[in-house]
Amino acid sequence: MENRYTSTIESPIGKITILADDDFVYAVTFSEEDINGLAENELTKTVAKQLEDYFVGNLKEFNFPIKQKGTEFQQDVWQNLLTIPYGETTSYAKFSAHNPLAIRAIAAANGKNNIAIVIPCHRVIGSNGKLVGYAGGLWRKQWLLQHEREVAQKGQTELKF
Repeated sequence: MENRYTSTIESPIGKITILADDDFVYAVTFSEEDINGLAENELTKTVAKQLEDYFVGNLKEFNFPIKQKGTEFQQDVWQNLLTIPYGETTSYAKFSAHNPLAIRAIAAANGKNNIAIVIPCHRVIGSNGKLVGYAGGLWRKQWLLQHEREVAQKGQTELKF
């Protein structure tokens, strides 16, 4: 069995737990995780520092190895999420335009992302501009989008949903 490590940080949107093995981060989550007996390693400490930098507005792009379990389709969706620019949003319809018949499967894969914030599933919104579907809660999604827009100085300073 591979080694498992964890770090946690307190953020403006609640406690965040980072889970990793020796080589990759496999979860960044708001949910309660059983971390008893797990220690930090250099990778989880690096992720914690980068998340702290993100929350104070000093980091827009993460730089550490990630790997989460999922189908090839899910992996493709998660990889595509990484192309959504910081401070911007896209709709589920636009995000799935390359495969419009798979919009529900793409939305489901988006919802199974276990590496919150880093793989920016929060940047996908409804076609009508409304916030929809975020495992961490819509209030967190709104906070993250607002934070990124303010840091990026893109347009309005408060998003209206």
